[in-house]
Amino acid sequence: MNVSRLAFSSYLLLAVSAIALPSIADAQLYARTGRASSNAVANRADSILAAPVSGGSAEADSDEVATKKETPAVTSEKGAGLSGKVFARFVMPEDWISLASLPGSEVSTAALHGAPATTASTVFTMRSFGQKVRAWLNGYRLGYWPAEKGRRLRSEAYRNPDGFIEVTPDNEDARVSEHFRLRDFVSHDQKEVWPKYVVLREPLLDKLELVIEDLNDHGVNAEGMRIRSGFRTPAHNFAVRGEGSARDSRHQFGDAADVFIDQEGNGKMSDLNGDGKVNFADVKMILDAVERVEARYPELVGGTGLYAYSGRSGPFAHIDVRGTRARWVRGVYKGRSRRVVKSRKATAAKPAAAKSASTARAKAPAAQE
Repeated sequence: MNVSRLAFSSYLLLAVSAIALPSIADAQLYARTGRASSNAVANRADSILAAPVSGGSAEADSDEVATKKETPAVTSEKGAGLSGKVFARFVMPEDWISLASLPGSEVSTAALHGAPATTASTVFTMRSFGQKVRAWLNGYRLGYWPAEKGRRLRSEAYRNPDGFIEVTPDNEDARVSEHFRLRDFVSHDQKEVWPKYVVLREPLLDKLELVIEDLNDHGVNAEGMRIRSGFRTPAHNFAVRGEGSARDSRHQFGDAADVFIDQEGNGKMSDLNGDGKVNFADVKMILDAVERVEARYPELVGGTGLYAYSGRSGPFAHIDVRGTRARWVRGVYKGRSRRVVKSRKATAAKPAAAKSASTARAKAPAAQE
């Protein structure tokens, strides 16, 4: 009889705990201390999380409304990661449950409008990849990742994402790092569909913050770094293939972003080197910063592509943390030989050869993206 009662009590306790835990569908945000998962950023030695501070109050940004009873643990730089400026953790529900139960951890409800600038981290519980039904998740079209189509993967970096961050009108302005918000990384398609879903890796945020920091340290005001393109659903990535998107683009895996630096607030790349022009030389300065960051933090190595052709924002740079080094350039004009071909046959063949070479040049960089 006692055994039966004990078993019943244990079952009841588990049931109550399950009810008390946050619902994934509610897209709640939680502020707590500690490292979340393999997706989490590493901290440098001088950015180890401090002990929790009780009884304090956190001030929200002027454009946000946020209330908290306790101030979570903060680092000397107010955030996590090698930059000390990452304010987000993206975890699966089981990771949150296990980490929240660790001795000394503190969990408190955070405002849906975003975490205050003083929080060490804001935890987003993700929807698992297994909840995706064919190309869809909860009415939002995602499409199919390369592994779903049975294609041979280039590396482990191309496996299916673990899960998806649910984005709603209530949490899209949540600050995920010092300079970026969740909405900056949302795929550009399905503008009227809610909720939306995003794949985003913390190391990408860390690297972007370090690049901004490096440029500032080298006399280039990079506070206006903007995300031109963050996460792309595979469906959207396929739709823009004609615009240069690679079939297996890193944008689909949440660890890539196309960025430019807008110092004037006009939505365009700025003249970073002060020569009166906005061109390849300006976007090259972003590459220089990436090289210095990767040399200092090899764990953030990845791809960098320079796109010098004009668009709505002008030149921009692709930055990712794929785990292996890759570099490419696209859109830089190269002067052609002025040699005159007298042969009619050679002249006739020249356009076809030039077209073939041009096509090859266009495809090669895109395959790296």
